[in-house]
Amino acid sequence: MKITFLGTGTSQGIPVIGSTHPVCLSENPKDRRLRVSVLISWEKYNYVIDCGPDFRQQMLTHKVNRLDGILFTHEHADHTAGIDDIRPFFFRQGDIPIYAHKRVANSLKTRFDYIFADENRYPGAPAVDVRLIEKDCPFKIGDLEALPIEALHNRLPVFGFRIKDFVYLTDIKTISEEESEKVKGAKALVVNALRKEPHHSHFNLEEALEFVHRMKPEKAYFTHISHLLGFHDEVEKELPKDVHLAYDNLVINL
Repeated sequence: MKITFLGTGTSQGIPVIGSTHPVCLSENPKDRRLRVSVLISWEKYNYVIDCGPDFRQQMLTHKVNRLDGILFTHEHADHTAGIDDIRPFFFRQGDIPIYAHKRVANSLKTRFDYIFADENRYPGAPAVDVRLIEKDCPFKIGDLEALPIEALHNRLPVFGFRIKDFVYLTDIKTISEEESEKVKGAKALVVNALRKEPHHSHFNLEEALEFVHRMKPEKAYFTHISHLLGFHDEVEKELPKDVHLAYDNLVINL
């Protein structure tokens, strides 16, 4: 299974529009971050977790010519706003499966009604095959099983996912002991680390490191990073062995 980090930035991306912050002015490619998403590939299958505003650019960069489905963590725009850009996949393949909690699916139906219309769907709009997912209910993607992991993004429930020995969690601030049990034993854990200062709805760096220490994965990668975390290369040097900052276009194999 191959994991490609399509984007590792927070909701504004890096650089932030109009910002003169030193990280936003950095010429290091690892300091330039699109909105968070990962591509999970194995055998003939390609699935993405979330499709934010940079989805089209990400698909072109990685020459993705088939999409077997999208797993949504939650409804915020930086994780969903690219859904219209599934059109080329729809034109070639037909309805694109999406996996989402009922609340998230309802939000998408409201915001993108022309995609979800049962009748008189707008000509040229893509269509989706909505597959509702629930806490504690594993579901099939291709020939593998995905297990939802529930956490809280401030007070909003969000889903992470475990697929074999890979765990992906983003936009989390708190997670119960029960749900944390689903993370343990992972070979690769991806989790958000927004910045060094505390934040009301995201792990900061200290919280992310503490979570990794408790979960004890073989390797951990931090994502959903803001410019306030600092320069990639400098922060990377401060991290423990087998804990890394993810960066756009990083590929790991499991």
